[in-house]
Amino acid sequence: MESATDLRHLLENGHRLFGTDGVRGEAGTELTAELALAIGRAAGSVLSAGHVVIGRDTRRSGPMLSAAIQAGFHSVGANTIDIGIATSGAISYLTGALDAGMGVVVSASHNPAPDNGIKLLGPGGRKLKDAAEDEVEQLVRLGVGTRARGGAVGTDHPGVDANTRYLDWLTGLAENRFEGLSVMVDAANGAASFVGPELFRRLGADVAAIGNKPDGLNINDGVGATNPETLAAAAGGRIGLAFDGDADRLIAVDEDGEIVDGDVIMAIVARHLDGVGRLRNRTVVSTVMSNVGLERSLGEVGIELVRTKVGDRYVVEAMDEHDAVLGGEQSGHILFRDDAATGDGLLTAVRLLDVMMSSGSELRELRATTIRQYPQVLQNVRVARGIKLDDASAVWSEVKAIEAELGDEGRVFLRPSGTEPLIRVMVESAVLEDAQRHADRLCLVVESELAR
Repeated sequence: MESATDLRHLLENGHRLFGTDGVRGEAGTELTAELALAIGRAAGSVLSAGHVVIGRDTRRSGPMLSAAIQAGFHSVGANTIDIGIATSGAISYLTGALDAGMGVVVSASHNPAPDNGIKLLGPGGRKLKDAAEDEVEQLVRLGVGTRARGGAVGTDHPGVDANTRYLDWLTGLAENRFEGLSVMVDAANGAASFVGPELFRRLGADVAAIGNKPDGLNINDGVGATNPETLAAAAGGRIGLAFDGDADRLIAVDEDGEIVDGDVIMAIVARHLDGVGRLRNRTVVSTVMSNVGLERSLGEVGIELVRTKVGDRYVVEAMDEHDAVLGGEQSGHILFRDDAATGDGLLTAVRLLDVMMSSGSELRELRATTIRQYPQVLQNVRVARGIKLDDASAVWSEVKAIEAELGDEGRVFLRPSGTEPLIRVMVESAVLEDAQRHADRLCLVVESELAR
């Protein structure tokens, strides 16, 4: 490999190729065309049958990586269907609808434009199982795989009208028309730039949009679900719907410009579903990062909250174990298992607006009457790649000291990001100033110990 930082090279030093949400890295240095080809070849070697649906977001590196991974699949005899720019929800849906053996999402989701990623989906559009990812990684590590020859080489089949099929499917899932609602969509200059505004126009809403002019370099740049304050400032009394680069997340904004995160959305939707007898087993799955306010909101009406490690794969596993229909993360990545195989921000938005229409309530009213969130401070500390958080004794000593000071009135949580060289620090307290003070203090220790 030409690049010393190529992720395949880093495998030799114990770096795992697949994180919590696929393979991610800076395009052209860590995630190269050569590595994408190797992943395609390896994934095609473990593919049992069928063709492969491939889609991407709006990053400049998307066509390069998409072409490379398709070449890898073709080299082992697997056929591909390139659907172009599409949301991760659309790719998942079409993987199932077209009975494909695998789906590929070329996207780094909420990461900045220089990054890109590759996420593999299995049959039905569900995220690939850990064992299959491990098998793909092992083949990439060894640089081996099957090879097709001559007429057995795979090819790209004619594309389908992916966005039309996806919009038809989502429109059919809506339980209400949205006439009378005024909505502003923030598409993060990503994959939802066209389908996001179009969906809600189809459903009858009055729609305005920002973040819908992608140029390959402006995805997630000051807009989208990771920057909801931009939408809050622009919405002007409209309901705001902010997606990220591949539109698997939704962060909403109410009529007063208040941000409605994934915890609030889950509380609103869960209590509605429970009230109409559709919350199977009266259980919701979320992660350790979810606000304690979600747990208390659900507990007030007898709904159990099951917590998992951070990552949609763990949420899905727990939803399967508990036969739950609703699960997700504070980040706005929410799963409706009776409707879709993976998280889909557009579907989440439809379900949230459905509750508004069915209840006749404004979003600000639903937010205020459903959940009281504890102040929570989330901060990221950039660290050296490959650090071992478990071995940082000084960091954990500081965590114990802060937990002792907070007592029962707060929580501390920190973890390495599964997609970037970051440590995510979270402190929750009944008093915002206390949460901020403790988070700042812990971040200083993390930086001192791990940023070398």
